[in-house]
Amino acid sequence: MSALRGTWAWWVAGLCFVSYPALRPYADETGAAGLAAMGSGRWLVAHLLGMLGFALLPVGLTALMVVGTTLRPRLLAAARALAYAGAVGVLPYYGGEAFGLQAIGAYATTTHDAALVTVVAAFRYGPMAISLFGLGLLALAAAGVLVAIAAWGSGPRWRGAGAVLAVGLLAYLPQFYGTPAVRVAHGVLLAVGCWGVAALLARAQGSSTSLPRTWPERLVA
Repeated sequence: MSALRGTWAWWVAGLCFVSYPALRPYADETGAAGLAAMGSGRWLVAHLLGMLGFALLPVGLTALMVVGTTLRPRLLAAARALAYAGAVGVLPYYGGEAFGLQAIGAYATTTHDAALVTVVAAFRYGPMAISLFGLGLLALAAAGVLVAIAAWGSGPRWRGAGAVLAVGLLAYLPQFYGTPAVRVAHGVLLAVGCWGVAALLARAQGSSTSLPRTWPERLVA
């Protein structure tokens, strides 16, 4: 994979992360309004985009490892491994949210059976499901921290992009408890981090087809 081709993963991931909270319908999810939101097409599309964003993070990190940047390769390798582990943890839960809850919501809306919110809660807060999801988000947060550390000595632009990406991933779990506006703002933050990495990666590839690991001035000038 060339870095130039690999930049698409960061651009698309950023678009997914900002689109997911922006498209997702919001309602009181303890009653009929919440079930109607879950049963909507917007709910399904938004969650599919969120899933794609997580799946693309390891792809983007692979591109960072291929190009000859000054980012520390061992830390990037560890970040990629954590991103894969994080995706494995969060994607089953997101799949349940996307397909399972959408089906429940659509059925409840048709039958006017608001009592089905108990089934939603049983899935969301089941010990295995919530534990796997939480561990996946923690692994993704750790991956973001490692990217930030790997980028710290590579100039202010890499440092800034790595820091924004890390903050976005660290905040992914707590943002679930925020208002819709907070969640959309978080999506924008994470997208900015992804797009910052994409722009720097494209610039690095454009500077040379094979950059040595001692070119920080060429990247950040």
